Amino acid sequence: MLNTLTLAALLATTQAAARDPSTLTVLAEISLERGDCKTAAESYAAAVPSGSVRLARRASEVSLACEHLPAAWESVQRWRALAPKDLDAAAVYATIALKLYRITDAQAAVQTVVESRDADANLAQLTASLLDEADAPAVLAALSGAIPVDGASPAILTLLGELALSAHDLRRAEQYARLALKKNSELYATRSLLAQLYAERGDELNAVAAAQAAAQLDPKNGMFEVAQVLSTLERFDKARRELERLRGSGAADAEIERRLALLAFQNGDLNEAQRRFERVDKRSEAGDAAQLYLADIAALKGDEDAALAGYQKLVDSSVAVTARTRAAGLLLKRGRRNEAMKLVDDYASDHPESIFEMTLTKVHVLSEHGEMDSGLALLNALLERYPEHPALEYQRAVLLERDGKVRESVSVLERLVAERPADPTLLNALGYTLADHGMRLARAESLIQQALDVTPDNPAVIDSLGWVRLKRGDPRGAAQILSRAYALARDSEIAAHWGEALWKIGERKEARRVWATALEREPDSKVLQTVIGRFVPVAKP
Repeated sequence: MLNTLTLAALLATTQAAARDPSTLTVLAEISLERGDCKTAAESYAAAVPSGSVRLARRASEVSLACEHLPAAWESVQRWRALAPKDLDAAAVYATIALKLYRITDAQAAVQTVVESRDADANLAQLTASLLDEADAPAVLAALSGAIPVDGASPAILTLLGELALSAHDLRRAEQYARLALKKNSELYATRSLLAQLYAERGDELNAVAAAQAAAQLDPKNGMFEVAQVLSTLERFDKARRELERLRGSGAADAEIERRLALLAFQNGDLNEAQRRFERVDKRSEAGDAAQLYLADIAALKGDEDAALAGYQKLVDSSVAVTARTRAAGLLLKRGRRNEAMKLVDDYASDHPESIFEMTLTKVHVLSEHGEMDSGLALLNALLERYPEHPALEYQRAVLLERDGKVRESVSVLERLVAERPADPTLLNALGYTLADHGMRLARAESLIQQALDVTPDNPAVIDSLGWVRLKRGDPRGAAQILSRAYALARDSEIAAHWGEALWKIGERKEARRVWATALEREPDSKVLQTVIGRFVPVAKP
């Protein structure tokens, strides 16, 4: 182990060596071993300008793993300059560019992959990697700007369609799917994509027809297509009958039971969901997922002891992060703070690569359970460790708003939007925050409309538009917009907003129905409870 004096001596040597790459590399690796990611990333970035391809690659990968995006960007530019045709360099370059929302730079890197041998396979692999690090609208912008549609294969057109669907742009998804079908009408993946987008639109007839066509093209992989679209459409009885029909067709009973359990859970029938999940085979990851659902069901039923016991059984499983996070929330609720934080810290200690994620998890858990000051303090410390990180700066704005520091939150969001003017998440966040607090409503609506240009079928952004219309005195127009948002996502906050708009135009019976239905799904929803308490008189004893 290196002691403090030795490290100080190394630092002095580093300065004397006039930023010698070899010395900086040694310092970077020592810092990495000591868990000092910031110094490691910055030392590598300082070594890169006069270093080799190998050094630039190592510097880029370490800085990205450390979430030090300024150092990562500096390093990867050197790597790509030294190896402009290297697919690994292009992939890391595109990843860092998207995390910084540098869409044009990401497109240039994607172009390198488009021009590579076996481009289809390379693009599919790159897309999966990018989606782990960036939002679907940004990934779609990068790929669609680099891939010539006329020359794209049906598989790549389908890939773009799937991205468009994930980015909540149904019209664009259908365009890509139709182009793919013109080139090859026998692709299972394309038919499946069509089934999904029709289901998102609520078009049952076309969704089922497309699902059946997909199943005919690939009976094995398409076995559950019809049941899946019926579930998306919330035709639960039909989906249940379809799954029962499949029992004699070669489908595994365990998979059918798992899907039936998910249907019951989605439909809010917790007792049936519990019975079915208890029947699911307790093997491998499927068993872990089933046990997680059982713990969630216990929590929803108010049996916190059973829920906590269930989560704690899963702390070293394939769903460990989710289980530890939910257990930590319950422990904090009970005032057992040290135990809650230990659950998160122990995982980070055993998995050093997860330190960034787990520290951000602590921020969320603390802020959601009454410790906003602690959450904000931890987030500010994270920003010291991971400077200029867009995701952290966005989270800081969110927490500031929740803590009642609205003007400070707006100031942060305004700066972020100025830096990333096409980012729909930031545009929507700023627009909604302004609307929610009755501030600059015309600007709020303009920002939300800009977000909808990028992600036109995003229920969260459509909800924001409905909310700002309500705030601007147009409850009838708001009700129509919010109805569409709720059709796309049965979210409790959307239901609260929609019900309020209905109430204000005199449709109080319908407002009560909307709220009651949503409350059945999420009985603990504070936003629903608050809005109902404002409008529905409490019966006197």
